[in-house]
Amino acid sequence: MPVDKSGARIRQMFGEIAGRYDFMNHFLSAGTDIYWRWQTVRMAQPFNDSPMLDVCTGTGDLAFAFRRKLNSDAPVIGTDFTHGMLRLAERKRADRRVVFLEADTLSLPFPSNTFQVVSVAFGLRNVSSTIGGLKEMTRVCQPGGKVLVLEFSLPDNRLLSRVYQWYFRNVLPRLGQLLVRNRQAAYEYLPQSVSEFPSGNQLTGLMEEAGLVNTSFRSLTAGIATVYIGHKPAKSEQ
Repeated sequence: MPVDKSGARIRQMFGEIAGRYDFMNHFLSAGTDIYWRWQTVRMAQPFNDSPMLDVCTGTGDLAFAFRRKLNSDAPVIGTDFTHGMLRLAERKRADRRVVFLEADTLSLPFPSNTFQVVSVAFGLRNVSSTIGGLKEMTRVCQPGGKVLVLEFSLPDNRLLSRVYQWYFRNVLPRLGQLLVRNRQAAYEYLPQSVSEFPSGNQLTGLMEEAGLVNTSFRSLTAGIATVYIGHKPAKSEQ
């Protein structure tokens, strides 16, 4: 049975775990999630002074990472539809050039062709329509701009993949529930949503269906995470 990704369920689940979300990210990844975000920012290579957008921003870590990289005063906007996550992001914010807004990735409240970079980290698989989310991200991206997706994936090595999947399905859910009590079984949802989410060429195919070109992906940490990048055609190419 497909995992339940209805908006009400996802909003409630992340609202329940918001208070321990950062701790669990760093703990369960042994801090590697910081490196993954750094690599995503590095691949983005901002090219002008236009604003940047991070959707499904959670507590804002990727938005903050982009702001630290920028040499200009370009604002970085983070959106999420879970109020509890945004409240924590606001508490962490030290730079007024990072702005957080409550918004659904399937219906972003921005004009088309606004942002030089549109990103999402560990959030696209929680959107009820993957292609719908990608189309909205592409719509608000500037011609010539970039769309980046950072997401969990399965290790490339067959033996490592078996060990990882066993841990992911048997240890992580119990550990997560023990450390972060919640009614939505968030850490059982995590491996289920990762296993169902398209990866590799499947995801780049969806990015191209959404209107992006020159798509590619890079595996990180033996394939535990993957960064995907696509380019919105410049006006001369459209």
